[in-house]
Amino acid sequence: MKILVINSGSSSIKYKLFGMPAQKLQVKGAIEHIGEPRSKIKDHYTGLKEILQRSSSVHVVGHRVVHGAEEFRKPVVINNAVIAKIRQAAALAPLHNPANLVGILAAKKLLPGVKQVAVFDTAFHQSIPEYAYIYGLPYKYYTNYGIRKYGFHGTSHHYVAHEAASRLKKPLSRLKIITCHLGNGCSITAIDKGRSVDTSMGFTPLEGLIMGTRCGDIDPALVTYLMRKFKMSTHQIDDLLNKKSGLKGISGISNDMRVLQKRYNRNKRVRLAIDIFAYRARKYIASYIGIMDGADAIVFTAGIGEHQGSIRSRIWRRGGYSYLKKKPKVMVIPTDEELMIARQTYELVK
Repeated sequence: MKILVINSGSSSIKYKLFGMPAQKLQVKGAIEHIGEPRSKIKDHYTGLKEILQRSSSVHVVGHRVVHGAEEFRKPVVINNAVIAKIRQAAALAPLHNPANLVGILAAKKLLPGVKQVAVFDTAFHQSIPEYAYIYGLPYKYYTNYGIRKYGFHGTSHHYVAHEAASRLKKPLSRLKIITCHLGNGCSITAIDKGRSVDTSMGFTPLEGLIMGTRCGDIDPALVTYLMRKFKMSTHQIDDLLNKKSGLKGISGISNDMRVLQKRYNRNKRVRLAIDIFAYRARKYIASYIGIMDGADAIVFTAGIGEHQGSIRSRIWRRGGYSYLKKKPKVMVIPTDEELMIARQTYELVK
């Protein structure tokens, strides 16, 4: 069975074609600059048409969808009702779900009769208990408007947890694993017996760790203070917290950890940015060891997690975990969200 995995963004489509169940990667690539001036790819329909010319005999399409709200706890075959719910969840992920949906609609038009499957980034975290996902707001904001912690990067956390269990030669259902997805966007997840029990991102991907350009955890009152102090609009404060903060905002130089690493010994603000990044990650790892009463493995993945050994050392070796009777196995596992989507799609339709 050939499964085409589509990750549709606002101006790009990333794709991989897998032969299943052998999990053999046959084709991969990306169509970028969709709809931009001077681009020959005017829309997602044209972009996907070009992809299909490179990918022969597609039997099923698996789509990455960022937000499934509380509706979707697992992958689903796409129909009109599912499309309506993905569109409804766009209110919670306005930058992602509409772009994901455009890819779905283009695929349905170009591949009539071919099954389409949606795999949701938030689905893996639907096992988080209520006491961990409810915010300290009036409860009606949850019941009436769905305001709660959802978590993201779920497909990545799910994939590397399975890979860690395989390397440890133990069933995932018997392990306590902390997965650290550290890239330009960062999140850490506590996985107890194969289930996500807490994660650092929240209602949006802004909560949690210091990231490339996102601030992570801050005092919520700072938002209204900054808006009053500098007469900022909601758009301006959103831009500040999501695009001008984090490593970039603290260092004043870059959101790229590779660039900052080269200047660590020469620039005080760069050192501060990296130290804050590592400290925040250590704090989350320690808290998740606490809620799970230990950990069998700490897994690092994504751009920083996979390639920045000195950052991993700052996070773990200086963590002060000497009190643990059993030290977790520290692992580096490259993530492959597309392969995880292909696996879940195959399991659903086979």
